[in-house]
Amino acid sequence: MRPCGEGAANGGSLMTDMIARRALPALSFLLAVGLAGCGGPARGPRIAGVPEYSDDDLRLSCVPFARARSGIALRGDAWQWWDAAAGTYQRGPRPGPGHVLVFGRTRRLPQGHLSVVRRVINPREIRVDHANWASAGTHGRGRVSEDQPVLDVSSRNDWTAVRVWFPPSQDYGNTVFATHGFIAPRLVMASR
Repeated sequence: MRPCGEGAANGGSLMTDMIARRALPALSFLLAVGLAGCGGPARGPRIAGVPEYSDDDLRLSCVPFARARSGIALRGDAWQWWDAAAGTYQRGPRPGPGHVLVFGRTRRLPQGHLSVVRRVINPREIRVDHANWASAGTHGRGRVSEDQPVLDVSSRNDWTAVRVWFPPSQDYGNTVFATHGFIAPRLVMASR
């Protein structure tokens, strides 16, 4: 005897219910795979060989990581570095190896963010090393990401708007982040 349920109430047979229950997970999987590419327009070129997060168990925020990697001896939250560097370190709109890219303070980045330029690919793309570039609650929180692509999407090619590679998706993120520019690890020389 069958228990009362949706199949019995709708006049379905036991065999139909069993087939539907077994087929539903497979159909759901096929539908998800089939629609995976329908999420919207392409965000950027796929780049082969971009590493995932580092394998070590070290967890850092971006500030001590950038300070250690660049040698720039500034303190405070990431968003404070731009103003703190004025008159002490060279600042500007052009990247170079060892320069620190300073992200502004936003609702998504309440402390801002810092990335250290590893290399310049072309006038609109750099590779950076940074720590803690992940959403809260994800496995990448506090981890170090090395050689990660960053695209300049600013209208004036001045690096004030960027898109950043997101290792879990192996693609550029959707968000355009405002940046202040680059701090060079060179002290400003006093004029005579």
